[in-house]
Amino acid sequence: MRRASWAVTPGHHVRLLGYPLLPEKKLYVYLSKLPSSEHLSVADATWLALNVVSGGGSFSSSQPIGVTKIAKSVIAPLADQNISVFMLSTYQTDFILVRERDLPFVTHTLSSEFTILRVVNGETVAAENLGITNGFVKPKMVQRPVIHPLSSPSNRFCVTSLDPDTLPAVATLLMDVMFYSNGAKDPLAAGDDCGHIRFFSFSLIEGYVSLVMDVQTQQRFPSNLLFTSASGELWKMVRIGGQPLGFDECGIVAQISEPLAAADIPAYYISTFKFDHALVPEENIIGVISALKVSQAEKH
Repeated sequence: MRRASWAVTPGHHVRLLGYPLLPEKKLYVYLSKLPSSEHLSVADATWLALNVVSGGGSFSSSQPIGVTKIAKSVIAPLADQNISVFMLSTYQTDFILVRERDLPFVTHTLSSEFTILRVVNGETVAAENLGITNGFVKPKMVQRPVIHPLSSPSNRFCVTSLDPDTLPAVATLLMDVMFYSNGAKDPLAAGDDCGHIRFFSFSLIEGYVSLVMDVQTQQRFPSNLLFTSASGELWKMVRIGGQPLGFDECGIVAQISEPLAAADIPAYYISTFKFDHALVPEENIIGVISALKVSQAEKH
């Protein structure tokens, strides 16, 4: 049995849940409550973030494991139990968001593979598994077809980070990119069918910054501030959905991640209210689209 642990961080309304999915790999759950605001529309449910990291007890020094690496061990079992998830991949690690009210079902579902431990004030104790289920019976092993429309924008993306201490130097640029600029099209991809979309993701989690942007936006940042891989790898996007996906539908992440896992293709995955987005290595995009469309055709 692999082990799991979760802890309460004092003073921050945060819960931490960790599972070593593989040797030296852990999964954490964070809970943070937003202050009420008349300018912010918030869904009724509160969501917990399960965090997958490799090596040590913090995600700060790890590399993203990716949705494809946890497709079979976490994503698929939760989908089988009709548990809705949101996915957020960052430069540092990957998060799976589940509703707080579903936590007993999540714990019960994953406890068949993981020994769940609680960490309280630095002490590790066995977590109580209440054995609560939501009444769903695990289905037989069948292919999970892709049921939503797919598209692949022409943008080429990079996943990067920067030192939080340099944020003041780029604060004006970040504001412009996120709220005012329409961005520029990639001249190298002008012939692609689906065209250019505006997509920019900024995450600040426990003091660590993660950025997902296309290459044109990247060129607006000072080159010495952004962290990039030595290979300069670029990513292409598969966008899932034709109308707002919302919060309630289950299995969307599993529909995409399972074929990618079967083909051993790494992927970042970012869920939003309207669309889901999978980022795959640029050289794999044609094969990925083909594989997903085959799965999509199987629903008919």
